[in-house]
Amino acid sequence: QVQVVESGGRLVEAGNSLRLSCRAFGLTFSTVAGGWFRQGPGKEREFVAAINWRGDTTYYADSVKGRFTLTRDTAKNMVYLQMKALKPEDTAVYYCAVDATLFATDNRQLRFSTTYDYWGQGTQVTIAS
Repeated sequence: QVQVVESGGRLVEAGNSLRLSCRAFGLTFSTVAGGWFRQGPGKEREFVAAINWRGDTTYYADSVKGRFTLTRDTAKNMVYLQMKALKPEDTAVYYCAVDATLFATDNRQLRFSTTYDYWGQGTQVTIAS
């Protein structure tokens, strides 16, 4: 059974940094793609970042490019979202998602939530102005 668990969300002041973690049970990040999405208050869920199964390519939403960095540790089977220069508009519940397709080749789909089969419960990130 696959389980995805996020952690690391909390309240921080604008301009600060925060790192979110995601652990997957039942799937190996070295064989599947992983992504981060977020849903702010009153907003729809949106793409934040993704990494392909090879781990050699990452994708970012324009709103976070240059501020957020997605990395993974295959030894620990975890992915991380390092966030810096945080803004109040980054306030959201952040979700980690995993694509169950092994060795998926169409990286263009990684920006779409429908690509992912397993989702965590989310972790709240609140940025105070």
